Formats: sequence, C-alpha cells, structure tokens
Amino acid sequence: MHCFRPMIKSTGQFSLYTMKGKCFLCLLSCFLLFLLVLLQAPTGNGSNDRMNNGEIKLIVRIPKSDFPQFVNVVWDPSQQKYTASGYCMDVFNAAVTYLPFDVSLRVLPAVVDSSQVYKTHHASPKQILTESEVVVGDVTILANRSKFVDFTVPYIASGVKMVVPVKHGRDQNMWTFVKPFSWDLWLSIIIISTFTGLAILIMERNVNALPNQEGSPNQKKLCPATILWFPLSQAILPEREVVVKSCSKFVLMVWLLLAFVLMQSYTANLTSILTLDQLRPSFLNLNDIRRGGYYVGYQSESFVYDVLIDQFKFDPSKLRPYRNIAEYHDALKLGSQNGGVAAIFDEVPYLKIYLQEYGSNYVMSGPEYRNAGFGFVFPLNSNLTAYFSTAILNVIESGKMNEIEENYFGKNYIGEVSSGEISSETLSLSFHSFSGLFLISGISTLLALLVSERFIWQRVILMAKALTEIMSPIHLFKKKTRTHPIHDSTIGTED
Repeated sequence: MHCFRPMIKSTGQFSLYTMKGKCFLCLLSCFLLFLLVLLQAPTGNGSNDRMNNGEIKLIVRIPKSDFPQFVNVVWDPSQQKYTASGYCMDVFNAAVTYLPFDVSLRVLPAVVDSSQVYKTHHASPKQILTESEVVVGDVTILANRSKFVDFTVPYIASGVKMVVPVKHGRDQNMWTFVKPFSWDLWLSIIIISTFTGLAILIMERNVNALPNQEGSPNQKKLCPATILWFPLSQAILPEREVVVKSCSKFVLMVWLLLAFVLMQSYTANLTSILTLDQLRPSFLNLNDIRRGGYYVGYQSESFVYDVLIDQFKFDPSKLRPYRNIAEYHDALKLGSQNGGVAAIFDEVPYLKIYLQEYGSNYVMSGPEYRNAGFGFVFPLNSNLTAYFSTAILNVIESGKMNEIEENYFGKNYIGEVSSGEISSETLSLSFHSFSGLFLISGISTLLALLVSERFIWQRVILMAKALTEIMSPIHLFKKKTRTHPIHDSTIGTED
C-alpha cells in the first residue's frame, strides 16, 4: 500500500491546481466584463450622466444679454416655465436635431449676473456650471475661459472693430485733377505716348527727302524734340496730313483710339469726384483717436474693455461703457467733446446689428482684433462637447445656418461685406483697367515699325548670315590653308 501513496498525493495536487485555474479564469472573466461595462458607460462630468430611458436631460442656462436678437429668456405664465428665443437658441435647437440621441431641455436663466462669468476676459465660468447644464448665448470663446469650461466649435465668426460717424462731402484740393487716374496709369500714358512718338519719328524721318515734299507740314512738326508732345497734341487737336506713310497713319489711328477711351474715362471719373457726395470715416485708425485724446465707448461688462487697454493701448480714463445700440447711438451723436464718444468698440456681430439700425450715418473702420467667435459652453471634460460640435458643423453644411441668419439679420449680415464698411481707398482708375488697350497699342506700333523699316531687320539678317558663314568651320579651314600653304619636299632635294 505504500507504493500507492505518492500517486494519491500527486492526484490531489493536480485537482488543487485545476481548481485554482478555474478560479483564475472566473476572476479574469469577471474583470473583463467589468471593463466592458465601464467602457460602454458614459463618462465625463456633464449632464450625460443623467439619463432616463435613453434620453439625456439638459438644463439650458441663458445668460443675460442686452441684444435680444441673439438670445432672450422670458417667463411664460401659461406654461409655467421659461422660454428662450433668439439667434443663439435657434442654432442650438437646430444642432439638437443632429444629435445621435434624444435630449430633454429645460430652459432657465443664468443663476449669476453675466458680468461675473460670460463677458469679462478674466472670469471663471466653472463657478456656475454644474452637472447637466449647458450655457446657450452670445458667449465668446476665449483662451482664458477654456481653462475652466469646454467650448463647442464657433457657430458665428467674431472680432473687435470700431464704428465711427461718417463725414459727408467732397475731398477736394489743388491736385484733384490728377485723382481720376492712379500714378501707374499716368506713368503708362507717358511711356506709351513716348513710344508712339518715337515710332512715328523713325518711320517719317526720310519723308523730307522725297520729291514734292518741301512744303510738307511734317518737315517742321516732326523732330526729336516733339517725340512726347506730338501724340498728345494729335489726341487733343488732330490735324490732317501730319504723317505721310501708311504705317505711320495706322500707328496714329491706334493711338487716337486709346487716347479717346482714356479721355472719356478721365472725364467721367473726374465728374464723379467733383459732384458725388462721398462718405468717409471720421477716423481711419486708432492712432488718430489716441493722439486726439478722444473718448471711446464699449459694451459694458465685456472683455472688450481688456482688449482696448491691453491690445489697443487706450487710457482707461478715456473709456465709457454702454449697454445697447440705443446708448451707442446717443453717445456717437453727442460726440467726444459733449459727453459722448468719438467711436464705439465692440464685437463685429453687435456692430453689424447697430449698422442695420443706424447704418446711414456710421461705418466700421480701423483694424480688427480677431477672436474665435461665439460657442456653446459645457462643463470641463464633458463628452457632449464633441457631439454638439459635430452637430453645429452639420447645421452649417446643411444650409440651415444661412436660413437662421437671414431670419434674424437679413441676407447680407454674416459672411458678406457690409454696406457700412467703407474703404478709405481713392476712386482712381488703375493701369489694370486699360492694360488690354495698352497691349494692343504697343503690339500694333511695334508691328507697324517692323513693316515700315523692314530694310533694317533685313540688313540685320544679312549681317547675321555673313557672320555665320565667317564663323563656320569650313571657312576657317580654308582661311588657315591660305595662310600656311603646303610645300613639296621633293623639289628641294632635286635641286
């Protein structure tokens, strides 16, 4: 019986190892199942943790805004709840339709004043955002704010510019007569006129030697001193029989056509400069405002205050806050010397709304401080941010964004040049406007010159042929042979 004891002992150890292996496999399966459930569960600290039958409940916080076109929240006594309207809310509702899950919305006003959270540059939005909340309003995406909350992609472009009153009138001085044409066009006229006069002088240089041409007018009129003013004089007071050759007449005809178009364009543009009422910004840049010590306005409780001080280098004592477009208008009407301001600085979407209301007397001017634009605000590390960002892109690509913008702001609001943004450039015509005519005139003159003076290029061709023959290897060999003749050595020995 002792011989069986080792076998029994080994059999017991094998059973123990088998039980341990099964326990390990069971624990491993439970661990993998736990990881699978954990990966499928929603993460983040946003409202996506609160779900009821697959539906996410979101509390939509609406910040206070003095521009109801963007966002406005009111209490509806009939439904006993808050309702929100405006451009930002319509964009949000359109984005919700593109989410891959159902969302239940509850609209509430912001629990704190917007000056503490949404407007100022150094605010900390994390103080008011809790779980299951999203902020929908005219909130600008800034780097400092992104440290505390998550922003979606911008749904409207923005930037800080200034609105100034326009000056009605005509900017006239002693040099107004040269303004219809730009400097490059004046220089081009001088060059083409000189080239035309030189070509006519070359083609007509031998006319005086012809018989019966002693009394020809061109004998007196055509000389090297008249190269520049001869084409101009013919454009203003054309005379007959000034040139004799057909090629010269062709060149003069092409030049007169070009001169006629230039004179008509000059007359029309000079008339518009002298008669039309021109709108010009009262200030073209920030330096004029700073040097003059003028007061400027900005939207109260806005990060624009920090931009004016940090970026535009304004004196804080020269800044005056205002809340809405009506106050903007009153301040600009008074002017800086009468208790108002010389310019209003704000984000471009607000300024465009102002120009829609009072755009006939004001324009946007000066440089632009760019920023990302408006976006929706979620708690930090919320996975809903990516879903809503994708949904905003779908709204933009589907064309619904254009319909929303047109509904609130008109067709020419966002993405197009506003009529209230006037360039300070002059109305001078440039060389580019007549480059085709100059090209035709130059080529025609050159061809006529080649045809008229064909003996010149024919002589050049003959000279080139002669030079080619002289430099050819055969000719060089013949020349070398003539220089060094070959002597027969047998003749010398016989002697």
